[in-house]
Amino acid sequence: MYYMEKIIKGKYEAVLKASITALKGEGFGVLTEIDVPKTLKKKLNVDFRPYTILGACNPPLAHEALKAESQIGILLPCNVVVQEDPKGRGISVSAVNPVEAMSSVKNEDLACVAGEVTERLKRVLAALPDRI
Repeated sequence: MYYMEKIIKGKYEAVLKASITALKGEGFGVLTEIDVPKTLKKKLNVDFRPYTILGACNPPLAHEALKAESQIGILLPCNVVVQEDPKGRGISVSAVNPVEAMSSVKNEDLACVAGEVTERLKRVLAALPDRI
């Protein structure tokens, strides 16, 4: 599976804020925050459900990944998506699974870093409450 997900019952803005806080708790900073409906409205004049892409980075682990594989920046930062679930289950918080995303790169040093990032992202999702 290329992503990991948790469904939360609550208000979108509260879940977004909690997600950013949980990322910080695992050493990630948010480098980018893309408001997808705002962008789609501006560029295409279409409406879209609440959907934010967070570009998260853990600098020490990013540094290790870049030392292990010079072109790995193509797959950085780690994206976390907070969206109103299209199936109506609540607010979906999903994170890339770095082990899967980087599996095509046959580099054992990189695989170790990807494993560590995956575990941290799993803890981010686990730290989020089921209801906000």
